[in-house]
Amino acid sequence: MDDTLLIARHAQIKDLMEEKPIFWRNPDYGKTAELPFSKADIFDAVARWDRFAPYIAEVFPETAASKGIIESPLIRIDKMQKKWELDNDQNLSGKLFLKADSQLPISGSIKSRGGIYEVLKFAEHIAMTRSDLTYLDDYRILASEKYRKIFANYGVIVASTGNLALSVGIAAAKFGFKTTVYMSHDARQWKKDKLRANGVEVKEFDTDFSDVIPKAREDAGKDPNIHFVDDEGSSDLFLGYAVAAVRLQKQLKDNGILVDKDHQVVVYLPAGVGGSPSGVAFGLKMIIGPYIHAVFCEPTHVPSVTLGMMTKLNERISVYDIGLDGLTAADGLAVGRPSRLAGKVMRTLLFGSVTFNDDDIYRYLAELLDTQKIVVEPSAAAGFTGIEPIVKNEPAFNNVNTAHIVWSTGGDMMPESEREADYKIGKELL
Repeated sequence: MDDTLLIARHAQIKDLMEEKPIFWRNPDYGKTAELPFSKADIFDAVARWDRFAPYIAEVFPETAASKGIIESPLIRIDKMQKKWELDNDQNLSGKLFLKADSQLPISGSIKSRGGIYEVLKFAEHIAMTRSDLTYLDDYRILASEKYRKIFANYGVIVASTGNLALSVGIAAAKFGFKTTVYMSHDARQWKKDKLRANGVEVKEFDTDFSDVIPKAREDAGKDPNIHFVDDEGSSDLFLGYAVAAVRLQKQLKDNGILVDKDHQVVVYLPAGVGGSPSGVAFGLKMIIGPYIHAVFCEPTHVPSVTLGMMTKLNERISVYDIGLDGLTAADGLAVGRPSRLAGKVMRTLLFGSVTFNDDDIYRYLAELLDTQKIVVEPSAAAGFTGIEPIVKNEPAFNNVNTAHIVWSTGGDMMPESEREADYKIGKELL
């Protein structure tokens, strides 16, 4: 489809082409649709996480206190809210929270949910089909030499810009799988170093993430004993992320947050390929209901999910097709073509999306550290960019009964030098 026709059909495409920040309201939001997953699929994933909890607590001591449950806190950030109000010269009614997936154990990002879950499911399948594991066994036996020898006959391959690589790589290597990560040019060096330190083979490519995935998929297909983690269309990744909603439901209750017609909740999720925010958003709708609303936040240079959903072409269109360069400091969001699942599942479940300039995430990153002493990586501050467009365009969400939740997706494992460099950039922009 040529640019003129795209612009004729979708006026905001011109703004995307010109790298202008936009708010796109999804016209199909709330309509009835047949979905490829159900609430039962989410609870199947919850049960698998629970079976593996003793194993996780055993092999990852940092999870011992939570008994092997991988979850992040929901934090009231009232000081950051006051700073936001000063910056934007308006009141933000209701309460502002941070869902701090940046503090998730093992890989320090939202990918600890989907990435680790997919590795767990693969390990369970191997242990049950190639050995004698049963559902009622204590899964700590999977750390034994017997099972490690079995797992050593199998491999896991994943392509990633960074955080998915960390979660899949660290978890798969811990089981004893031969683990290989294919990384695009935007992956940070410290993430490559961390993977290698955990026994993972890292293959680097000087290309965009969307070009690396086909190579990884092709290589994985050459060996039937290799499992390929497909960030563009994995159901297991998707359902691993969806489990977040079950845990968030309890956290909302514990924080006294009602969710009903008179008490709406808006959740702001950074989006790259779209798999993790789509999984989370699907879970929110299935578990919590119609009064919680997901907003995706993407860089102006890489609005892949926004472009795919706006045009309804989904994975059949790339940001490069409309002349964008795909370059962003938000390495986890540097994905030119969206997930096959994102647009399909989100068609009626996504409230809308916003796009932002990179300078904004550096400013929010610095302000979050200044006000709340919380460290996040640049892409994890993206959710803050969604608040102003939402309260401006949807004034019903700016009232005392609304809860705003910014989903911070990564950053806890960043080296101190990286944190300081990012903070310095943010402070200089303030």
